[in-house]
Amino acid sequence: MSSDKKNRFDRNWIHEHINDPYVKKAKKEGYRARSAFKLEEIDKKYKLLRPGLNVIDLGAAPGGWCQYARKRLGKKDKMIAVDLLDIKPITGVEIIQGDFTDEEIRKQLSLAIDNQGFDLVLSDMAPNISGIALADQARSIGMAEGILDWSISVLAKDGALLMKVFQGSGFDQLRQEVLKHFQSVVTRKPEASRSRSSEVYLLARKFKG
Repeated sequence: MSSDKKNRFDRNWIHEHINDPYVKKAKKEGYRARSAFKLEEIDKKYKLLRPGLNVIDLGAAPGGWCQYARKRLGKKDKMIAVDLLDIKPITGVEIIQGDFTDEEIRKQLSLAIDNQGFDLVLSDMAPNISGIALADQARSIGMAEGILDWSISVLAKDGALLMKVFQGSGFDQLRQEVLKHFQSVVTRKPEASRSRSSEVYLLARKFKG
């Protein structure tokens, strides 16, 4: 991308961001990111979050999903946020900085929930975008496969997984792979997702164990 095109793209993005109704709503309601409304919409439709669950948010920075989820859980429920990036403290959320696939981080997570397993794995992660569609799609599918593999090793029976993925090559195969481990899988594109984005969310429920 030339410098002129990049500058135009940056200006357009800033203009769109400032005027985005979900950005304004997030500021008004105290959320750190507009993405909180994506989780809210899915939760309200499928009753995903409720008291009595141990929940982990992978790639949680800056913490918008955790802010929403924490309000829906009981006082004694565990809400854990994991990210390579630093996350400012959130009341009632245990924050662990590091790679969730790292063995030491896995041990910390297991101890945090007394080896009980998680009832819900959340992930709004996306790969760094290169602008090359095929490469970005492949990275998205690869990341989702890694999240799925990790999730089936930590989920309690009947647990659920909600993760972002880009629609495109490999998506249908990924969905079929997810369905091998869960009783049901649905695809959702929340209203808060930008229309030009190929992102969708896979919600897999009733982990077979």
